Amino acid sequence: MFFNFCKKIRHVCTSTAPLAINTSEKSLSELMASLDACREGLTDTQALSRLEAEGRNDVARERVPHPLIQLAKAFNNPFIYVLLIISAVSFYSDYWLPLSAGEETDGTGAIIVLVMVFVSGIMRFWQEYRSNKAAEALKAMVHTTATVTRRNEEEQSETREIPLGELVRGDIVRLSAGDMIPADIRLIQSRDLFVSQAALTGESLPVEKYDTLGEVAQKSANTDGGESSSGRTLDSGNMCFMGSNVVSGTATAIVVATGANTYFGSLAKSIVGSRAQTAFDRGVNSVSWLLIRFMLCMVPVVFLVNGISKGDWSDAFMFALAIAVGLTPEMLPMIVSANLAKGAVAMSRRKVVVKRLNSIQNFGAMDILCTDKTGTLTQDKIILERHVDALGNRDDDVLRLAWLNSFHQSGMKNLMDRAIVHFGEQHPENGLPRHLNKVDELPFDFVRRRLSVIVSDDAGKHLLVCKGAVEEMLSIASGVYVQGQILPMDAQWRQKLTKLAETYNSDGFRVLALGTKAISENDAQEQYTAEAEKDLVIRGFLTFLDPPKDSAEAAIAALREHGVGVKVLTGDTPVITAKICRSVGLDPGTVLTGDDVNILNDQELLAAARRHDVFTRLTPMQKSRIIKTLQQGGHTVGFLGDGINDAPGLRDADVGISVDTAADIAKESADIILLEKSLMVLEQGVIKGRETFGNIMKYLNMTASSNFGNVFSVLVASAFIPFLPMLPIQLLLQNLMYDFSQLSLPWDTVDKEFLQKPRKWDAKNIGRFMVWIGPTSSIFDITTYALMWFVFGATSVEMQSLFQSGWFVEGLLSQTLVVHMLRTRKIPFVQSTAALPVLLLTGTVMALGIYLPFSGLGEMVGLQPLPWSYFPWLVGTLLCYCFVAQGMKVVYIRRFGRWH
Repeated sequence: MFFNFCKKIRHVCTSTAPLAINTSEKSLSELMASLDACREGLTDTQALSRLEAEGRNDVARERVPHPLIQLAKAFNNPFIYVLLIISAVSFYSDYWLPLSAGEETDGTGAIIVLVMVFVSGIMRFWQEYRSNKAAEALKAMVHTTATVTRRNEEEQSETREIPLGELVRGDIVRLSAGDMIPADIRLIQSRDLFVSQAALTGESLPVEKYDTLGEVAQKSANTDGGESSSGRTLDSGNMCFMGSNVVSGTATAIVVATGANTYFGSLAKSIVGSRAQTAFDRGVNSVSWLLIRFMLCMVPVVFLVNGISKGDWSDAFMFALAIAVGLTPEMLPMIVSANLAKGAVAMSRRKVVVKRLNSIQNFGAMDILCTDKTGTLTQDKIILERHVDALGNRDDDVLRLAWLNSFHQSGMKNLMDRAIVHFGEQHPENGLPRHLNKVDELPFDFVRRRLSVIVSDDAGKHLLVCKGAVEEMLSIASGVYVQGQILPMDAQWRQKLTKLAETYNSDGFRVLALGTKAISENDAQEQYTAEAEKDLVIRGFLTFLDPPKDSAEAAIAALREHGVGVKVLTGDTPVITAKICRSVGLDPGTVLTGDDVNILNDQELLAAARRHDVFTRLTPMQKSRIIKTLQQGGHTVGFLGDGINDAPGLRDADVGISVDTAADIAKESADIILLEKSLMVLEQGVIKGRETFGNIMKYLNMTASSNFGNVFSVLVASAFIPFLPMLPIQLLLQNLMYDFSQLSLPWDTVDKEFLQKPRKWDAKNIGRFMVWIGPTSSIFDITTYALMWFVFGATSVEMQSLFQSGWFVEGLLSQTLVVHMLRTRKIPFVQSTAALPVLLLTGTVMALGIYLPFSGLGEMVGLQPLPWSYFPWLVGTLLCYCFVAQGMKVVYIRRFGRWH
């Protein structure tokens, strides 16, 4: 608790929140004095000195590791460490000791193990290296510049373009529509300035910015439709922040913070560094150490039993070493890498870049997807949703009038003007009044909060068309147009129109009112003033919305069908968020805000996060806290986001998902990047993740149970047979061939029932499966011992080669055949058949297993040809094994209610 408290204090001290608040409240003269700056700009000498002292205007970012580091990380696996130790011991005992004694050497075992390790690591490295290269290619390497005013050697001010990284505190910057905010800045002068902060806050609509605090206060008092977020640094109306961009208007500003000291920079610092373990990492480690502990327990037992019973401690040691190799699922890193790589390739065909292979399995294990709203669920653009009359009915005249106003205004068109013009152009059937000519306009300002355009027809009659904020429009209206009549604007009508606008606001729409005024010939002028905006007739309303993506509703429904709950974490307002949620099929229920989250402890937050699906007005750290709390509650959490404010959540989630149009910092933090707009790829990713996990689980369960059965069989044989039941090299070769047969598992199909709900690592179930199913093979190993001992007379040391050959073939074929028995909970070959690669590879290995004792290689490893009378017994043994294994499978499923 003390550690967490210290982290919070450190974050507050290093963040730019205090700086931004203090800066926004200072007078310009005080600010200029504190920064040792002036409106004419810094001198080149001052700028260079500050650049050297404070550093470049760059933020921390995670770099892709050097290929050699990526290669080293690819071999960071518990099983690889065990195999390297086993290989070293094998090399020492099989090669070095005989060499020093002048005896014949054999390093085959060590070489085989090292090849397994090498192939596994190289596969993993190559896939992640390619993915990182693809992700890097997505980042547009654009050299961004900023427009600044600086003084040259003659102390003359000049405007110039400089690289963004060379900006320093005190620089005077000039902004216009389309510009990025190059640093944290305080406005000196502004005109009609709208700034999009969606990447920082999640709010879809642009924010109005001013150069004086008086106008900020006035705007706050007149805010319509949204909820106040007072107290949040980013709401400082005379401040603009790095990571946002200018939508419309112009401004002059002074830089108050650069690089790591900006709000954006503080977020970037918080996500750079080591990543927390994901559900995949925790799952692999738990299973790995379960099997390693099992090996560490069983190998000494085998060593002691063979040493005591045979009296040859050297052979006992070698055999125990071979058992250690046999018990170690040495192909697990390779099987996991192959499965994940195959999943990544399949996802790439669906235009998805998988940056971190582990995220494929996390995708399938995910049971909660947290998502941002703006740009992920929505299209991140404003559209005209409705054009209605005073009664709320669709009215195409309102659209035509709005088009006149937006089309003819000469100022910088904001997002709503563009939406109106675009809608009109897309629906020419409404008959746009292109024949009317513009006479004059009254530009928008933040006091009047409206814009008027005066047009004339062919007869020279003038018409004033005005649109603006509802309250301001009603204050200058004297009439309302209703069903072809102009009625007086009395208190009752004013109340009706206000209520209608509030209804649209409550549904998440931004609302503008539209009014007109017919100007008589006597009052017609060439130039008009704001005095002309009197006695307007209200014609209706225009409503605007950032619409949901077409695929959002279908994607959310598909995720639900597959057991994945969806929660919305956004910085936007509750009203707008609830509207979007309803549009995509999510019931917002009771919406919690960032203030609600702050007063909850971790246990209360976990309960609230499970109960509620929509959280609004969240800071980046609050998003991250919700994700971590859900993870601590046992959930595997994915996060879908594209903004700067989403970066901590993307990093902390088990699987972070972003889009190619996201902010660079979001793409760097994400594990998976979507290259297309459709969210249906999320469902495909979940299914592919579960297929990948299913095939990994097949290998683990098969290998663990088979290895356990082999050890049990070895212990029985060691107690009663005067020679080793199988030579170490034979055991290693059998294990290698069996593992080779399972290399086809990444291409296997998975039962549809397995894909219906999230799947997680469960070391307890693997251990239980191993103990229940493993001894099944031991039954038939023991019957094979009896067969070779009593029927074929392999009872002496001289006949041990025949005994070992019989058990080698039966053991290999039963293990390989059981791949088909254990890959599905259904009846194999009847209800569920393996994919063709699995059939071909297992069939090939079984054929090679039968042929090996008759081959030269078999003779080299101590095997001998088996009599033909052995094979009918073999067929009977394998058939009985299949029936018993199927029966044990049914019992296990009924007892524990699950299979893999």
